[in-house]
Amino acid sequence: MLNKLSHVALAVWAILIIYPLIFTFLAAFKNNTEIFIGNPFALPSEWDFGSFGRAWTEANVGQYFINSLVVVFFSTLGTMVLGAMAAYVLARYDFIGNRVIYFLFVAGLAFPVYLALTPLYIVVQELGLLGTHTGLILVYIAYSLPFTVFFLAAFFKTLPNAVAEAAMIDGASHTRLFFTVMMPMAKPGLISITIFNIIGQWNQYVLPVSLLPGGAEGQEKWLLTQGIASISTAAGYQADWPALFAALSIAIIPMIIVYTIFQRQIQSGLTAGAVK
Repeated sequence: MLNKLSHVALAVWAILIIYPLIFTFLAAFKNNTEIFIGNPFALPSEWDFGSFGRAWTEANVGQYFINSLVVVFFSTLGTMVLGAMAAYVLARYDFIGNRVIYFLFVAGLAFPVYLALTPLYIVVQELGLLGTHTGLILVYIAYSLPFTVFFLAAFFKTLPNAVAEAAMIDGASHTRLFFTVMMPMAKPGLISITIFNIIGQWNQYVLPVSLLPGGAEGQEKWLLTQGIASISTAAGYQADWPALFAALSIAIIPMIIVYTIFQRQIQSGLTAGAVK
């Protein structure tokens, strides 16, 4: 009975996820009349690919897409390097203050980002990084570190001590032990948390809106989520809705591809700790 209920719940959940995706992809090829009148899941009368061109060039989605790629790449890289090193030290070494530092990271998970927007804005402005990708990358790294450290610390604790002791007996330094022994062993966990960080940062909207203001020059630095929101509000009911849905498709497709390619690694990373 419980097994059947779980399958029903999964089926309902899948429908809730697939429904808006199909609507979004089909609407990208329709005109405004077809989107709002008739069956939303009907195929377009004519497959119009021009909406993707208008979204990419006229609405500057291409520039926003590149900006998002740059910001997410460097912020994820910084998050993983710093997060992995911090989690490894906290998980494998005993020193005074270890638990205090660990719980400070964990406390960051319970702190809503909305409460920190005003002081965060002031700090970034004082550093002269307001309206820059560098400032946003640093904030993304700080924002993602608590969950990264929490996830990887638990994962590093499951790695066998015998392997580390054998490497140390063979003359490996602590740095070499981390990069050449522990990092490869923690590959499933690292891939899992990397994907979670990429998806979370790619879909982030509140922080870019707060730290990358508009204006003639500032708009060129916008990310994809800001550009999509701008398209939807620019002309009210006169908006180019096919271009909006095309922009949404452009934002969604990379994440689906990433998740599809690394889904096995994500699953193995999430279950590795339980198996060991």
